[in-house]
Amino acid sequence: MAKSSTRPIRIETRTRASAIFGVVAVLVLIVAFAAPAFVSRSAIQDLFFILTMLVLAQCWNLLAGYAGLVSVGQQAFVGFGAYALFAGVSLWGLDPLTAIGLAGVAAALLAVPTGFFVFRLQGAYFAIGTWVIAEVVRLVLAQWKALGGGTGTSLPSTAARDLPGVEAVAAFFGFRAPQAADVVAYWLALVLAIVTIGFIYALLRSRRGLGLAAVRDNQEAARAVGVDASRMKFVVYLSAAFLTGLCGALINLQKGRISPDAAFSVIDWTAYVIFIVVIGGIGTIEGPIIGVIVFFLLQNTLADYGAWYLLLLGLIGIVVMLFAPRGLWGLFADRTGIQLFPVRRRIAGGPFDAKKT
Repeated sequence: MAKSSTRPIRIETRTRASAIFGVVAVLVLIVAFAAPAFVSRSAIQDLFFILTMLVLAQCWNLLAGYAGLVSVGQQAFVGFGAYALFAGVSLWGLDPLTAIGLAGVAAALLAVPTGFFVFRLQGAYFAIGTWVIAEVVRLVLAQWKALGGGTGTSLPSTAARDLPGVEAVAAFFGFRAPQAADVVAYWLALVLAIVTIGFIYALLRSRRGLGLAAVRDNQEAARAVGVDASRMKFVVYLSAAFLTGLCGALINLQKGRISPDAAFSVIDWTAYVIFIVVIGGIGTIEGPIIGVIVFFLLQNTLADYGAWYLLLLGLIGIVVMLFAPRGLWGLFADRTGIQLFPVRRRIAGGPFDAKKT
């Protein structure tokens, strides 16, 4: 009796494009870690900016693109993380790396009470609620006299140089201490970006990721099949706050100075981030990566136009939303079917091979 040639049925998310991209990504990361050996200090600073904005964009995209939580108050966690860093280094004598970890925990702790408030709101009211909370936190921290009150304060001049590995980098590459500190900060930003993307990708590929997608698409239907929508959203909210707090601390460690208006800037830490996600492609991991590159190029091209700069960014955003509602990556993916970070399940093997579910 002849044996059947039908292969066993299995569920897959991996695609040929993602497998090739995985190899390319490893090579890119190797080059990225080695970049300080062959690029200028200004290029390292530019890469640091791109990576930190990418982390903020991925966190906002996790909230809005996957959990349906459109926040305009993420600057609350950026600023709170920054102030936690400054308090840890300047007031409590912690080393900068420990203070960065403290900043992430502090931001997550802030998200616990604020989450109970904003999750009672829906839609536009949720967005407004997050902005109100950010303003309240800004006003409260502006009264902290030990950290400069409303005018802010600076870190000790040696703070960034106290990062672990600065002396080793300076000795290995022959850099001066400030440049070595930039390199270590860049590596920390690179690791944070990798961890953030890896965490989001792993979450979306898990059973919780399926539940999160169900909550985003239809919360009532998700509850009907046993998904705890409130708990799912709260976990995502806490995770985004933790990662955003880490990023805010790292950004302000690099700047070396803090003030309430700068640390809680809605333009720098929320408006630009929303622009990045929208033009890149909301609800995709690839979108913020494309968006942050486009944003960086536009910023460097249009920065000399003064007040017209923001108007031009807004106009570009409107044009993209009109002609590519799912962003530049969404437009590309719709036409090619390519997914570099596939999270959709498909049936492989048997008579249903390669059919998507």
